[in-house]
Amino acid sequence: MDIKLFYQDLQKQSSEGHLLDFCRKRVIHGIPYVFEGREDDYYEFRKRISEKFEVSFHEVYITGSAKLGFSYYKDKSFDLDSDIDVAIVSSESFERIMEFIRKYQMDLREARKTINENELNMYHEFLEYIALGWIRPDKLPLSFQVKELKDDWFEFFKSLSNGKSEVGNYKINAGIFKSYFHLESYLVEGMTTAKYSLNVSER
Repeated sequence: MDIKLFYQDLQKQSSEGHLLDFCRKRVIHGIPYVFEGREDDYYEFRKRISEKFEVSFHEVYITGSAKLGFSYYKDKSFDLDSDIDVAIVSSESFERIMEFIRKYQMDLREARKTINENELNMYHEFLEYIALGWIRPDKLPLSFQVKELKDDWFEFFKSLSNGKSEVGNYKINAGIFKSYFHLESYLVEGMTTAKYSLNVSER
């Protein structure tokens, strides 16, 4: 599906239930654009991630432009400058990272750690994602990126990026959703925003 047909179909979705079905069909279900014709490679890529975080490979998804072939946020096609967005659904992994957050927050509260205004703004943005049931470690202030998290997260995805895994020569960004419900809710909200923007632009 190209982006124009996607927008046309999106505008036809008249309820939240219809948007959910549309989201499941287009963004969650099926082989991602970046792996078209390479189903086995997609399996192996998901398997690498699932084994690292001890989750089922069915709980590893590719979203964004790498899934669709275009970004409906940026209104542009997937290209060599695009990133691969990976979503992991795992309450255990979510809570494991939340324990780091708890300790970090206690250090801030008791003034055992200080951060500058830019890092504080970044941390607040990170907390907004958590409120949606999504942890994005790339939104953490640099001062938070302790060795355990750095080794377990950033170094791992760096080892899969830029030609080092089945996905190809792309940078990988990843986040952990607390549950499948949170993944769907976040994606449907993005669809709702995109649909509203389309309706506004046509007035």
